[in-house]
Amino acid sequence: MRPTPADLQAARGAVIDDLLPEPLRLLVVGINPGLWTGATGAHFARPGNRFYPALAAAGITDWLVDPAEGYREEDLAHLRAIGLGITNLARRATARADELTDDELRDGARRLVDTVRERRPGAVAVAGITAYRTAFGVRSARQGRQQSWPASALELAEQGPPGGRAALEATPLFVVPNPSGLNAHATIPTLARDYREAADAAGMETFPPRA
Repeated sequence: MRPTPADLQAARGAVIDDLLPEPLRLLVVGINPGLWTGATGAHFARPGNRFYPALAAAGITDWLVDPAEGYREEDLAHLRAIGLGITNLARRATARADELTDDELRDGARRLVDTVRERRPGAVAVAGITAYRTAFGVRSARQGRQQSWPASALELAEQGPPGGRAALEATPLFVVPNPSGLNAHATIPTLARDYREAADAAGMETFPPRA
């Protein structure tokens, strides 16, 4: 069953586990979980979010995943099989992204660097240009494939075990549009195009596009 209004309110502050399959090909980085995700445990679960329709339209998934009531076992198995990982810059569920603090986003940058260093994804796609700019301190960043990881990320990587900087430098980094229905600047076709570019860099299989 879909979450009730009471379920959604109870989900405030919930922390959702990352989806980190092995091998990890494309790691998608959201801003933070919404209340629908907090209630169901499924990333990008709110009805109207265009994340999974864009994945299907891009041929990244072989069918349209609908997690509004939580992941079905076959959907979750499929995401793992294709190597699609999902994490967030900030971990706590909120009703709106503007409830987050800049410090939470900057802490998320450190956690993302650690994840990339440890799990070595084929590519990383951060979904949300404003959050990306705040997290990494790059106010002039634009959407698309980044020429390199921000200097702040490379500095964080150097603070960890040896090889961290090299791991980041070897990982293609993209900033892609936020798939929220509130983002009027993106459509399913444009999201699919941008997500497909990141998936290609990650070496992911291409399925027949699904409407």
